[in-house]
Amino acid sequence: MKAIVKSIAAMCMLWLTSGCHIMATEQDRPARIVKADDASRAALQFIVNDVLNTEVLLADTALTESSLLVIERNPPRTLQNPHPLGRVMEAPIQFRLVINGSDCILIDARDDARYVLENTACKAE
Repeated sequence: MKAIVKSIAAMCMLWLTSGCHIMATEQDRPARIVKADDASRAALQFIVNDVLNTEVLLADTALTESSLLVIERNPPRTLQNPHPLGRVMEAPIQFRLVINGSDCILIDARDDARYVLENTACKAE
């Protein structure tokens, strides 16, 4: 019995620290980042890199002019092919920024996973 309780507690802690939150989505409104600064850019960069499990180059103006962030896929570079040519036929990865209450939430369009952007101010479009 103690083992089950410990397992449930561990899963709850993992869930709470994962960055995913369950919120009332009917209150979501498309949003843009306002007053972007180093902290807000770092928060966005961290979430995107963590979700995609790779380093992604984001513009300083990402999500300041639109609520949609599109990440184009690049063909992998190898020693034999350092500058790959051709088109990538996979769909780009998309994220949406919404505001829900006072939270700026980044939503991964692939699975609707939600990530609260810390240190970030946003306003509805």
